[in-house]
Amino acid sequence: MGKEGGFLTYHRKNNQNIPVEERIKNFRELHMPLSEDERRQQAAICMNCGVPFCQSGMMLSGMMTGCPLHNLIPEWNDEIYRGNDVHALERLLKVNPFPEFTGRVCPALCEKACMCAQYGEAVTIRDNELYLIETAFLHHTVVPHPPQKRSGKRVAVIGSGPAGLAAADRLNARGHEVTVYEREDRIGGLLMYGIPFMKLDKDAIFRRQRLMEEEGVHFVTNANIGADIAAEELLQSYDALLLCCGAKCARTIPAAKPGEVGGVYFAVDFLTATTKALLAQKTYDLHTIKQNKDMISAKDKHVVIIGGGDTGNDCIGTAIRHGARSVTAIEMMPMPPKSRTEDNPWPEWDKSLKTDYGHEEAIAVFGHDPRRYASTVQSIQTDKKGSIKKATIVQVAFKDGKLSEVAGTEQEIPCDLMLIAAGFTGCEPYVPQAFGAAVTQRNVVQTVHGTHQAKCKANAKIFTAGDMRTGQSLVVRAIADGLAAAKEVDAFLTGYGSI
Repeated sequence: MGKEGGFLTYHRKNNQNIPVEERIKNFRELHMPLSEDERRQQAAICMNCGVPFCQSGMMLSGMMTGCPLHNLIPEWNDEIYRGNDVHALERLLKVNPFPEFTGRVCPALCEKACMCAQYGEAVTIRDNELYLIETAFLHHTVVPHPPQKRSGKRVAVIGSGPAGLAAADRLNARGHEVTVYEREDRIGGLLMYGIPFMKLDKDAIFRRQRLMEEEGVHFVTNANIGADIAAEELLQSYDALLLCCGAKCARTIPAAKPGEVGGVYFAVDFLTATTKALLAQKTYDLHTIKQNKDMISAKDKHVVIIGGGDTGNDCIGTAIRHGARSVTAIEMMPMPPKSRTEDNPWPEWDKSLKTDYGHEEAIAVFGHDPRRYASTVQSIQTDKKGSIKKATIVQVAFKDGKLSEVAGTEQEIPCDLMLIAAGFTGCEPYVPQAFGAAVTQRNVVQTVHGTHQAKCKANAKIFTAGDMRTGQSLVVRAIADGLAAAKEVDAFLTGYGSI
């Protein structure tokens, strides 16, 4: 280990957030890094446990705990403490191709399983990881490494989210010629258009794209495979295909459906519209943007958000930056406990209450927590033009596994903009249909048991990875699944595989 007794000498110190009153004025990233000396002290807290649960990546009680990438956390924490950042980076990149993404948006499953978290506070693993990669980019330590020899095999990756990018990066390093097709105008999938600027500055994605292109990966945007480009064309042109299109079928609610009621949108569409507007006019300040027909504005509106996950929180922060008049977040589940309970022991994922940056901002701006737990939208009221004006919410309770409304708890609240962040129900069907790939009852691509090979009629060269295979999950799990799929694709192409 680095410093003996470091976990007794130093205390956890997170990257500090820009004060609320300042950060809500723009969409710049909200975190401020620690100094180099402070970062080395944070790394010194790591105990280099004999059994490092932080890197376990295993399922406990149906939940993932520890890093799904099996990050070599104690090793690079030790190197950070000793000032060996280059060596630390080598250990980090050995298993994680994109620490600049996970270091920003990962919920830090590793920290929940950190031994220090059993009785106190975890090591700042995610912040340490981000420090390593950003320092490396700053000092130009991260340089392109194109393969010295090409295999002569061609691979098409459909979808440029974290799974697709991870697979493309690994397969290209193996020497295969990789082309990534993306339906949107920019690569990144939900990294680009599902996560707002203040959590993930898009320059980090553009920077990674440039690096991958210098290493030989080809990117084709505005390419809607299965709609504008025939699947047969790719089947004839490539030796293997990897479907990584995500799970983008958004879940709706009975009371109001996007497209049927004015002012009701899926959360991802709201976040996408804001990001596209900021990118188009090259600004971090929404107030300077000229409104257009595609812009979904929350300015001066009473905003109701359905869903209490990360996307719902991102919508809160985005709506506040728009200048919303009020924000209410509806969460069907009851309020979590404020600390771990006996039936949720370490090192399981900690299910206690989390107050994220959006909730923090809403409390500061509006004077109260925006979340309404154990509630749902019972009905809505519209104006003469068919646009939403009010919503009636009601408390709910679970009894015998069934959800029911609690009579007499109805409440009418103003609502000019409703954003549905209730999760996703699987992949969009037209892509697997175009390739003749079967889907499961969960609406994800069906695979040969224990593999990433898609079940297709008489076609063994189609594989799948990420949310399209597993269903809605985390960025870090998508990266891990993309790497696992790349290993299988390489073995398929070479007959033996060496990843």
